[in-house]
Amino acid sequence: MRPKRLEDVVGQAHLLGDGHILARAIRADRIPSMILWGPPGTGKTTLAHVIANETHSIFVPFSAVLGGVPELRKLIAAAKEQKSYYGKKSILFIDEIHRFNKAQQDALLPHVEDGTVTLIGATTENPSFAVNSALLSRARVFDLKPLEASDLHRLLERALGDEEHGVGHVPHRFEADALAAISQNAGGDARRALSALELASDFAQSAGVETVTVGIVQEALATQTLLYDKSGEEHYNVISAFIKSMRGSDPNASVYWLMRMLEAGEDPLFVLRRMLIFASEDIGNADPRALDLAVSSDAAFRRLGMPEGIFPIAQCCIYLASAPKSNASYKAWTAAQTDVRELGTLPVPLKLRNASTGAMKSWGYGDGYRYPHDESGFSTGETYLPDALVGRTYYRPTTRGFEARIRERLRELRERSSEEADESGEPPEGKS
Repeated sequence: MRPKRLEDVVGQAHLLGDGHILARAIRADRIPSMILWGPPGTGKTTLAHVIANETHSIFVPFSAVLGGVPELRKLIAAAKEQKSYYGKKSILFIDEIHRFNKAQQDALLPHVEDGTVTLIGATTENPSFAVNSALLSRARVFDLKPLEASDLHRLLERALGDEEHGVGHVPHRFEADALAAISQNAGGDARRALSALELASDFAQSAGVETVTVGIVQEALATQTLLYDKSGEEHYNVISAFIKSMRGSDPNASVYWLMRMLEAGEDPLFVLRRMLIFASEDIGNADPRALDLAVSSDAAFRRLGMPEGIFPIAQCCIYLASAPKSNASYKAWTAAQTDVRELGTLPVPLKLRNASTGAMKSWGYGDGYRYPHDESGFSTGETYLPDALVGRTYYRPTTRGFEARIRERLRELRERSSEEADESGEPPEGKS
């Protein structure tokens, strides 16, 4: 049932809808190397096949699980020959590219760079973590979303009407509610939906049932759930519950969801990455030790492996859940990022510029800079932002944990500046 033409692909309207960049690139036969990132069953392999068909390219599949660099070199050599002697383009499709190590990914770079092959990599992992930066800089990342229930319903109806590739040759019929049950409970996974349809159809045929009911479909879906829990919708549900339990300072729920993931076979390094992010994003300076412990837990696990590596992971999980929380650092950098993007490259004040040459000194670089160490460690009234942003506050520390001490120190420094301004009768520099 895999589509062969672009117009037959269901879902991913944000990429393949009229006027969107990937659809335009396919129709214009100007395909960049790309990474297709999304949950299982969202059409990554299908889209790669469609691109090859639409651009009249040779489709060269390669599994990052089963193959290595020697096999890859043979495929590259064949692609180079096709291009040199026959003028044919090759699309190298690497499934589960996140399983390639750095050396394997580096082996692709020169051939992607010189256009010997157009790379299409498929991954369920975040490319920022799973694909090295050199390869990412040469490829576009396209984020595939779980399919909507309406999209899955269209796929199921198509399979029911297809006698050659679908189940159209089977004499029984499906209740409307049965199809709706598959569409709504397949977790946005086309493969799971079609597998459930096939399993329900096979059951009805073997049992001599003329009508497939919701009950039959529910059995088919239940059978499929164990196959897809690790990387399907449940994967995202459980990791969400894990993060929210730690954010809610519930160590009991946090360690429960942790074990749900690890017992299901989740990659412990994925869990550790999420805890590293959490330690900075959700705890931050309320407890600076949290990030240290998360980094140490990651290092300890890499040395210990499983099963002993579960000790530092569980210890870190419970600590993060129990620690005081603050997202003030996160809010600070997002606010600063907004100003950078909206206001562009505001000039650096002359007093803050580095006067590394005589000419620069003559231009006023560094003039007026006050050295804090010569003023008891803090230059009252001094400003360091671009002139257009003086007075802007990005970081607002909370009163929780260690951040309360940071908040108090910053308050004292501000008061010193205000007192100096009162004594001089003038406001601090940059203030009015």
